[in-house]
Amino acid sequence: MSHHLFLLSPSDTPIYSLTHYSSKPAQSTSYPLASNLPTWSTSAFAGTLTALSGASSATQSHHVPGGGVKMGGGQDRHVVQMIANASLDNIEDVMRRENAMYLKSVDKFNEWTVSAFVTPGNVKFVLLHDQAKNDEGIRAFFHDVWELYVKTMLNPFHTAHTVIRSAAFDARVRASAKKNL
Repeated sequence: MSHHLFLLSPSDTPIYSLTHYSSKPAQSTSYPLASNLPTWSTSAFAGTLTALSGASSATQSHHVPGGGVKMGGGQDRHVVQMIANASLDNIEDVMRRENAMYLKSVDKFNEWTVSAFVTPGNVKFVLLHDQAKNDEGIRAFFHDVWELYVKTMLNPFHTAHTVIRSAAFDARVRASAKKNL
């Protein structure tokens, strides 16, 4: 089970991203589009088509410590970014309708669900995940990340709305992801 977090500045520029592979058991899902893809294809778009369909192949899975399986090997990273970018319009629509920071599930693409959190300064936290049942865990994770983000912005040596390169920030976000997701 994987989670992809993106922090976007008010101008929608990425300031932080994280990919977290959970060792928690994943729900079994079938992917009907996977049967339509040729297994022999070597075209430049084969990885994109496989990622868009939600399919996985033996050449794309890698075992990670803890018994989990990491999908894609970096090939479908651009697809995940495309899904996150495509959901920005939906996030803005939900922001106008609801007066809440945690926007829950704002978009869905194949097996990916997009959850969002918007700070009072209009910084967007976008989380792509493949489960919809962990609403309280996602809320707690967003709250932890927001707290860490505020602490980073209070640092006089960090310029607001620029890329966050702090190893401490990254380690704490990863610890929160491991705990809540």
